[in-house]
Amino acid sequence: MRLPALPVLLAMTASAWTAASAAAPATDDVRPITIGETHMLAYGEGDIREVNVYLPEGYAQTDGRYPVLYLIDGGLSQDFLHVTGTSALNALWGRSKPAIVVGIETKDRRAELIGTPGNAAQRKQFPTAGKSAEFRAFLHDAVKPMIEADYRTNGEDAVMGESLAGLFIAETWLVEPTLFDRYAAIDASLWWDEQSLARSAARSVADGKDRGPIYLTYSNEGPETEQGAELFAAAAGDKACLVPRTDLTHATAYHVLTPQALQFLFPTANTHDPDWGFEVTCSKKS
Repeated sequence: MRLPALPVLLAMTASAWTAASAAAPATDDVRPITIGETHMLAYGEGDIREVNVYLPEGYAQTDGRYPVLYLIDGGLSQDFLHVTGTSALNALWGRSKPAIVVGIETKDRRAELIGTPGNAAQRKQFPTAGKSAEFRAFLHDAVKPMIEADYRTNGEDAVMGESLAGLFIAETWLVEPTLFDRYAAIDASLWWDEQSLARSAARSVADGKDRGPIYLTYSNEGPETEQGAELFAAAAGDKACLVPRTDLTHATAYHVLTPQALQFLFPTANTHDPDWGFEVTCSKKS
């Protein structure tokens, strides 16, 4: 039996759709699409921050408890929608556990996500940089207590972010490692301040504190970022999952690597067909 040519099939499909549309009456029953809730928390005097919460499929229908992903740069105009969509798709595939996603809005990212003022040129260009301790205190004192009080969490959490947020996450892993259980720093800006954070990482981990696993990536940003990531991963030892992806750019890496990062943060016991490409492949480069 010979099938009709593609243009004929398209015409037949269009005609069928037109007929079905004509038969279906228009409706004014428009309903909002709701994927979460927004809390407004005070960050400082006159400074209110958006904290967005995505609840996974089935949350409202059960009394189950869930792990929490804290997302830096998680405003509605930032990375919240991208990451919540990926989290939902990962859970559907059984690639990572269903999780509550908490997106924390940033405003002055260089002030809030960088721990040092930088070198002379950076201080001149970005005079507000170097106040990450204040943002970390906001997470510790305001955001996490609110989430743990208001939602059914299971005591397991992780943090994820990209670029300057990745730098903040790498710094948090060093200076306040118990703030989260697991960490994902995608394309972390470890070039900042002449790689000072990466160069100090070996001294920092010598404090003997327990640190959870950290997923760390770099793309094709050049030798300063690559060297910084490799220095940091070497200091972290077997706690680091280093994923070099020089085939990606800083503009494309986050969307490509988010599914793998979530799989690393909230792994399941499922076994997937290797052809699906769901493996988390790590290297220990030094």
